[in-house]
Amino acid sequence: MICEDGWTENYHLNVPQTLADNGAEILFNLSCSPYSLGKNKKRNKLFSAQAKEAGVPLVYCNNVGIQNNGKNVFTYDGFSTAYNADGTVSASAEMYEDTILECTWDTEAGHFVGEGSIAALPQEPESIYKSLRYGTEKFLHQCGIKKMTIGLSGGIDSAITAAMYADILGAENVLLINLPSVYNSETTKNIAYNLAKNLGANYAVIPISHSCEHTEEQLTSTPITNMASGITFNLELSNIVKENIQARDRGARIIAAASAAFGGAFSCNSNKAEITVGYCTFYGDICGALAMIGDLWKHQVYALGRYMNEAIFKREVIPEEIFTIRPSAELASTQTVGTGGDPLIYEYHDYLLASFVENWHKTTPADILRWYKAGTLAQELGCSEEVIANAFPTPAEFIADLERWWKLFAGFSVAKRIQAPPIMSITKRAFGYDHREAQLTPYFSREYYKLKEELLK
Repeated sequence: MICEDGWTENYHLNVPQTLADNGAEILFNLSCSPYSLGKNKKRNKLFSAQAKEAGVPLVYCNNVGIQNNGKNVFTYDGFSTAYNADGTVSASAEMYEDTILECTWDTEAGHFVGEGSIAALPQEPESIYKSLRYGTEKFLHQCGIKKMTIGLSGGIDSAITAAMYADILGAENVLLINLPSVYNSETTKNIAYNLAKNLGANYAVIPISHSCEHTEEQLTSTPITNMASGITFNLELSNIVKENIQARDRGARIIAAASAAFGGAFSCNSNKAEITVGYCTFYGDICGALAMIGDLWKHQVYALGRYMNEAIFKREVIPEEIFTIRPSAELASTQTVGTGGDPLIYEYHDYLLASFVENWHKTTPADILRWYKAGTLAQELGCSEEVIANAFPTPAEFIADLERWWKLFAGFSVAKRIQAPPIMSITKRAFGYDHREAQLTPYFSREYYKLKEELLK
């Protein structure tokens, strides 16, 4: 069998059973199946059931390696497994290891004999770590990238990226740059410094306040003339424009130039929640060679950080304080690690946004309002009822939040995703060629408007 020949659910032809019915004494499935979270558990369930149903042993042999199409990097985790005729596992290989899996098949008895090595299915944080590390290392090797420059903010996303690249390339080949403005706290600056020290990486602090002020002054003081009427006017900068100037100054001016001087490439530190709604800046923090954690939701990023400290470094490399401060972009006086200011409530929005992207039947705003009205939203999304109730005391607040993020997800953030760096894929649907999109106007159905009207009465 070749890969999908082994899929039997919802298929008219059951290839494994057909082969067994026609005299096959052992089944082989040769596959090039990319890794995604939870897939190995499903594979085990599928092939175990097939072996048992057909009454013959089955060997699943999967590729180990990576492939990329310019927008996604897919890893192939191997995890080849031999199943006895009763569905039990006789032997299995470790994830991402090129190996020869040895097991002895007794042709007369019609089953495997002896005890082979059986690899344990790793828990989610370990599985994510193995996938990201293997895929990133192979990607860097294929591209000839031997050094990496990373903007280190003192937040969890850039910390994970820095720790992973130091783990892969060696700390001496990693340049970490903290780029504070007047809005960055001593807390995050100290965290960035301590992380760089713990890793033993190259570290620099380059303040951006003066350069941002210069850009703002140039934009607001330079007269603009309408060449038809001769009327002259000046630009006015909103707070969001000023925030984006900071992001672009960090990414396009400093990080890109430092990377060119240091050698190698520079990283994109955006997580999946930010990429989903475009909470990132064109030519600022959405640029780079690879979005390593671009398919991880925020809660998965935190879990990965914990795992790396405990299992990989076996000490506190990523400072403990990074796990307890409030996430904040620190681009304005209203955004602090003490009070927050980040518009995303990750305990809820991670799960809401995941339903838009990763559900087999992609969730729509009408689905969300229907579940909200029925009181089943938390159950459907897999998040806490308490978080939803505390965040949105009234239906009006809940609906306003839903519409804000849907309009961003289905609107201009698509343009940002199109121009984003390639994403390391670990879920069943990563942005890129794994999730095809078109730039269109966000759409709300008639059912949505009807449910909205009923809830706001």
